[in-house]
Amino acid sequence: MARLEIAGLTKRYGAVTTVRDVTLDVADGEFLVLLGPSGCGKTTTLRMVAGFVEPSAGSIRLGGRDITGSPPWLRNTGMVFQNYALFPHMNVAENVAFGLEMRKVPKAEREARAMEALRMVRMEPYAGRLPRQMSGGQQQRAALARALAIHPDVLLLDEPLSNLDAKLREEVRVEIRQLQRQLGLTTIMVTHDQEEALTVADRLVVMAEGEIRQVGSQQDLYERPADRFVAGFVGRSTFLAGRVAERGRFVTAGGIGIAVPDAMAAGPAVLAIRPEAVHLAPPEEEENRLAGVVEFVSYLGPLIELHLRIAAGEKLVVHVPNRAGIRPPALGESVTIGWPRAAGMVFPDAA
Repeated sequence: MARLEIAGLTKRYGAVTTVRDVTLDVADGEFLVLLGPSGCGKTTTLRMVAGFVEPSAGSIRLGGRDITGSPPWLRNTGMVFQNYALFPHMNVAENVAFGLEMRKVPKAEREARAMEALRMVRMEPYAGRLPRQMSGGQQQRAALARALAIHPDVLLLDEPLSNLDAKLREEVRVEIRQLQRQLGLTTIMVTHDQEEALTVADRLVVMAEGEIRQVGSQQDLYERPADRFVAGFVGRSTFLAGRVAERGRFVTAGGIGIAVPDAMAAGPAVLAIRPEAVHLAPPEEEENRLAGVVEFVSYLGPLIELHLRIAAGEKLVVHVPNRAGIRPPALGESVTIGWPRAAGMVFPDAA
């Protein structure tokens, strides 16, 4: 079993706390993604699990064994670094076998396990090449093979796709997810790319300022964000400042009344609306109907993004599906938009 239990994990550098009281329970075979902006503490958390950074407080248990004070080579964790960290003077097979050599695995066995790992990532034909003779995607696969060759209890991925071009990132992230499922390997990946995280994760952990802001499935975080930060970081939202005048009624700073879910009591608030929840030419019975003027049009392939100015200079972003025969509004055109009450997400102004 490779269940990973993290309790109260904290890292301080002098008076600065970079990770604060992180508690997570990662199930055996689960793919967990730590998602957040640069400097939020996600990589430091990963490196504490790997043993490269010593925690200031808290504990780490892997498979029921306390590894908090264990050195990296005794944790049996496989790490894939952002820059791959391949030895330039070693060929691919030697790089992949290096961790096994450090573990005193006999030569014949480590060569066999290295080739097995290379077959998993479709890199067997490149076993004799040096890192400089390979593309970024090939180096990434070699680094992944090296991590897998030791048969780790947990696989740790630190921004593994950030150095690849967009097309290759899409391909490799699917390959990593398929391989992880095939092996049933407990995995934690760090990324700042929300699309990448949404694609591969069983569960997501959103971090900000060294703390966990929300843990849940893709649907949980997108449809039920815990606070304003999560609503803005996972997916796209337009935010309107104002106040809840009474339960179920939000009034913007510009005086526009909007029907919202009645979960929040009266007080200063921020309303978040997803661009795809707003539609053009809504039916007369739509709960929220507003007039707007198109200020910007962006063609994004499967959808068209509109930036609208509504009353009092406030703005909304709208995503319109790009369908054959449908003409998007032009710059300066007046439109009517609408959305249902349930589409609004209201957060306290201090969130």
